[in-house]
Amino acid sequence: MGAMPTFTREQIEHLGDLARIALTDEEIERLKGELNVIAESIAKVQEVAGDDVPPTANPIPLEAYLRPDEPEEPLTQAEALAGAPKAEAGMFVAPRILGEE
Repeated sequence: MGAMPTFTREQIEHLGDLARIALTDEEIERLKGELNVIAESIAKVQEVAGDDVPPTANPIPLEAYLRPDEPEEPLTQAEALAGAPKAEAGMFVAPRILGEE
């Protein structure tokens, strides 16, 4: 087993500076532990993945499960508004989320 990569406090501080994120001492120590666990996990996978194992993004082939694109009759305005909690003048009414500007 090869040497496990370890992130130092200085590297974490440098990453924080690059990301323009101010990190507290507690956050630096927490991130140091979390990043080292991630790096160790990657190292374990790299040990197992030999030249005879093809690289994959997902072990199960993914396919796009899309329905056929067939034109249909659109909803009428009344049908579209039928399930609305509140409608007025043929439009949806939503609560104001910004100030009274």
